[in-house]
Amino acid sequence: MVLEEVIAYLDTGSGKIFLAMIILLITFFVERFVRIMMKHSFNQSSRHIRVDPTTFTFMKHLISLLIYLVGIGLAVYTIPALRSISVSLFAGAGVLAVVLGFAAQKAFSNVISGVFIAMFKPFRVGDMIKFGDRIGKIEDINLRHTVIRNFENKRFIVPNSIISDDVIENYNITDPRTCRFVEFGISYDSDVDKAMKIMREECEKHPECIDTRTEAEKEAKNPQVPVRVMGYGDSSVNLRAWAWAKDPISAFRMGTDLNRLIKKRFDKEGIEIPFPYRTIVYKKDVEKKGSRKRKK
Repeated sequence: MVLEEVIAYLDTGSGKIFLAMIILLITFFVERFVRIMMKHSFNQSSRHIRVDPTTFTFMKHLISLLIYLVGIGLAVYTIPALRSISVSLFAGAGVLAVVLGFAAQKAFSNVISGVFIAMFKPFRVGDMIKFGDRIGKIEDINLRHTVIRNFENKRFIVPNSIISDDVIENYNITDPRTCRFVEFGISYDSDVDKAMKIMREECEKHPECIDTRTEAEKEAKNPQVPVRVMGYGDSSVNLRAWAWAKDPISAFRMGTDLNRLIKKRFDKEGIEIPFPYRTIVYKKDVEKKGSRKRKK
């Protein structure tokens, strides 16, 4: 008796609206449950094998979109008025498709670009990349955009169609080891060999400097950190050291440390870092000098 009354109520207009709301509510909870289960499964797999989070992140957003599309479609189908409107819209699908095609061109482009990023993986979640003049870590890849977090903890939201068409410098792809250039200019009066030795010693004893030499290079006694004379400036001899670190962040820390340590060592060992000299002539002094010449 109660079941018959419920069925009769759901057959009314208000009952159909109530049923549509129930379907939407169930859709929301199903989407939340699926996301939680996918995250739990991903975490379990990550404990045993190295799982790339990029595909998981993209698939999570894609499955959520499909669940919402199915749920909204069922909710619309339960209400006759909305069902007739949707049928009318599909009847004019030719014109509608053209309108939506132009209106959603960029949106579809971002989705397709996101699919290509997930398939070919030019960068992955967790990778450190350089995009234009921005350097940061990939935090999220969804259907529309990619989120990049920089060293200042700021997020850059970049549409997938833009980032997939630009040149990306990926610091983590294949080999995360990073070579850091340590560059100094010394005066022409300073001892070049001594300065090169100081730079090599300070680089090699830094705790984040790693040895990337092959066995053949070690047997040939090639230095762990090569130091070369790169050229001559207006007032300096320009030196460069090649120091390697395990990843980009370590290389950045090492580079800043070496700038300080080598400068202190240069000061101690008498190696001069030149700086420009400027002579300032005041206009009144020039006028006084000219008047003296005329008097003579």
